[in-house]
Order: sequence, then C-alpha cells, then structure tokens
Amino acid sequence: MVAPQLFDNHGRPITYLRLAVTDRCNLRCFYCMPEEGIKYLPKKELLTFEEIERLITLTASMGISKIRLTGGEPFVRTDLMNLIRKMVSINGIKDVHLTTNGILTTPHIEVLKSLGIASVNLSLDTLDRERFKMITRRDEFEKTWDTLLQLIKHDVPVKINAVVMDGKNIEDILPMVELTKSHPVSVRFIEEMPFNGGESHYDLLPWTFKKIMAHIQVHYPSMIKLQDEAHSTSYNYQVPGYKGNVGVIAAFSRTFCGTCNRIRVTAQGVLKTCLYDDGVLNIKTLMREGRTDEEIRIELLKAFSSRPKNGFEAEEQRKSGAPVMESMSTIGG
Repeated sequence: MVAPQLFDNHGRPITYLRLAVTDRCNLRCFYCMPEEGIKYLPKKELLTFEEIERLITLTASMGISKIRLTGGEPFVRTDLMNLIRKMVSINGIKDVHLTTNGILTTPHIEVLKSLGIASVNLSLDTLDRERFKMITRRDEFEKTWDTLLQLIKHDVPVKINAVVMDGKNIEDILPMVELTKSHPVSVRFIEEMPFNGGESHYDLLPWTFKKIMAHIQVHYPSMIKLQDEAHSTSYNYQVPGYKGNVGVIAAFSRTFCGTCNRIRVTAQGVLKTCLYDDGVLNIKTLMREGRTDEEIRIELLKAFSSRPKNGFEAEEQRKSGAPVMESMSTIGG
C-alpha cells in the first residue's frame, strides 16, 4: 500500500524525519554546548527503541520516506545498530541516513554499508588537530579522520558538515574545498546558529552563506554552480575536474524554508515542525498515555496543519517566549 502524500498548511510536502536517538555526546563543541556540557536527560525520559520503531512505522504510513538519525552522538546510545537493522526494513522507508562525529563509527562501517545506509554526514569543522581540539574540547581528530577515510574506502556516500566560526576555523575553508579534489565527498559549510546552550556568540553573524561563498570563489573563480536537488538545504558548487563538491547552507539566514520537507523529533519525543520552534507536540507522552496509532496520527496532522511559514515566524511564535539558545545536542543535530 502506497502511503498518502503528506503536506503542511503551506503546501509543502513532508517526507523527511530527522530523529534524535540521544541527547548525549562525547564532544563539547564550541557552537553546540557549553564547556561543562548540558544536563542530560535520565534514560527513562528518552524514547525507547520500541517507541522509535513505532513512531517511524506510523509516520511512514503517513508519507515519511526518509529518516536521518542524529543526536547528540547517535553511537553513544547502546545497540544503535540493532535499531538501524529494524529501521531499514520498515515498509515505506526508502532511505536511512546518519549524522555522526565519527569517533565511535569506524567499527560499524562495513555493517552500515551492508544494510544499505543511504549516506553519512560527518561532523568535521577543521582538518587541523589543534583546532579540532580547541573547537570540540576533545583531542579526537584522528578517530574522526579515520572514519572519513573508511567511509570513502567502503563507498558510503559521505558529506562533511563544517560549521563556519569566526576566529575559530576560517583558515580551514579553503583546505576543505581542496579536499574535494581527490576525494568524492561533499563538503557542506554551515552558517553558525545560536544553538549552543547559552547566549549567541554574535550580535550579527560575521560569516553568512554569501560571505563564505564569496571567499571561496575568490580562490576558485572557475567553480561552477550545480543543480540543487529538490528540497536541498545547500547551494551546491564544484571545481571543474574535482571528484567532490562543495555546498553552503544558510542555516541562520534561513533562505531554504520555502521548500522545507523536514520535521524533527527530539530524543525525548518532542515534535518540532521547524528547527527554530520550541516543540509543538510531545509524542512520547501520547504513546505512554496509551493513545492508539490513529489518535497519534490525528495529533500529528493537527501539528502539520499549523506549521510556521519559515524559521523567523517559528522563532517569533516560541511558546516559552525565550530566545533561541538551547543546545543542538538537545534539539537533535
């Protein structure tokens, strides 16, 4: 049975679920959380794997066909691979993707490949060990780099997520572009967002997507624009003759909201129909109250029918009235 097409109140299809499996992380990245970390949720507050499987099965029946597992760091959660084995066999799910910092990933790459994992997004903000240590507050560069090499070796499609931070890793932008010369990877430069568990680092964002791209084009004037995929969050380019490609994501400028097909569910089971809202429905509570699938489906449809037009509207409508400042580890990267 083919799932019905699901649309929000602005006529945008909803086909992509980003699902956090944990709020815990083995790094302390400057742009994601304070140095002392965040207060992690007790395990009982997280969605169980059984609840996750039920949620994915339910949303797949409504039109969700793409899943991305995020965290925190997904591999911090025990038995993650068992969950992935179940997910790839759920009717209606065509693609399962994964976002990871790579520190615990390498031992699982062969199995991920055998399970048909669609792609891996690897968080890597610098190619320099000392800057990696400064940004992440951990000395783990070699493990992340090895994961990248192993993903390439096993022909797993890989994107590198690099958050561009003023005064932190600007000197890495061009080496990252050069990485695409001999490696078939997609490097995605991401505007820094205020999701660091504290106050925003800037009154105005120094490195917007336009400035990042202008900086690259000065050094690579022959770079060509690629055709962006439907619902792409990135503007994509390639240096002629290079194996990989480069993209820039306007995560703070929010220029891609008009074609957004994504929803998020946090590790504690809270639905976010926009990255910038503060949660619109607690699915975990509904499940633990004994609600039927049909009752939960009705609540989901209500949430989708009042989705903000863009991230700016979502930020204005936050129920808490508080500015955006929660940790990305809590939201789900």
